[in-house]
Amino acid sequence: MDTREPPTDWAARYLGELATQRQLSPHTIAAYRRDLAELAELAGHRDWARLVHADIRRFAGKLHAGGQSARSIARKLSGWRGFYEWLSHQTTLAANPVDGVRAPKRAQSLPKALAVDDAVQLMEANQRGHLEPFELCNHAMFELLYSSGLRVSELAGLDVAWQDARGGQPGSLGWLDLQAGEVVVTGKGNKMRRVPVGGPAREALARWLAVRPAARDGGAALFLSARDTRITPRVVQTRLKQHALRAGTPVHVHPHVLRHSFASHLLQSSGDLRAVQELLGHASITSTQIYTALDFQHLSKVYDAAHPRAKAKPES
Repeated sequence: MDTREPPTDWAARYLGELATQRQLSPHTIAAYRRDLAELAELAGHRDWARLVHADIRRFAGKLHAGGQSARSIARKLSGWRGFYEWLSHQTTLAANPVDGVRAPKRAQSLPKALAVDDAVQLMEANQRGHLEPFELCNHAMFELLYSSGLRVSELAGLDVAWQDARGGQPGSLGWLDLQAGEVVVTGKGNKMRRVPVGGPAREALARWLAVRPAARDGGAALFLSARDTRITPRVVQTRLKQHALRAGTPVHVHPHVLRHSFASHLLQSSGDLRAVQELLGHASITSTQIYTALDFQHLSKVYDAAHPRAKAKPES
């Protein structure tokens, strides 16, 4: 790419004002200079003031076809849009030609999910012998995250049982009903839902409840920190990361990885996208459809590994 200064006084004046009036850093000014140089290259000998919406759309398409990322193109469009906003105060423009031009959609990154064997190994790691109360607490938390697909904030907000509002204290936003084998949580948008709890998680919860000390504040928090106060999402994240490292899990594990794993594994087994949506507490099925891509990845791997013709090369 030609990175010389664009052959126009407009760009030089604009960059000068960014440096003196807005006092942007030299690094930022250099980035704007490169973006305007690329605009000049795309425009050729055309007067920038005469470029229109269709021209900018064509330029963005050309950048995309040349292999530039959606993020990079979006940044350049933003820079061009700011330049034309400035230019509109220097000369007469029919409109800002960059307005309404959008970068290509970014490739949707799939959420990370553990393989089933890795998830099982993570849950079962370091569970032999005598376990201290904090280890039982950790095991119960991790099992519940994977068993029920909870958000870490929902997990941290759970009480041992439903608590009515009293003494100026609010009632429970989430609680465990071990006898019914479910948890009730309040998710995004204050939407309450009931989620089943699997057998291993129920057993881990029962072992934790048998040794759970009283909360320091007299509250009913299900999971407690080392100070016997309600655990925070950050502490859950730290404990899970340390546990995964000790267990030798091949990828970085945080609470949302267990939520993704729950959804992906459930969809692989059931194929029921609507049920997964309800269990995750997604307001829209669109949010859940990302897991169909994860499911297809799983199917593709099975096909590639098992089908005798999967790796057959076409005849030349």
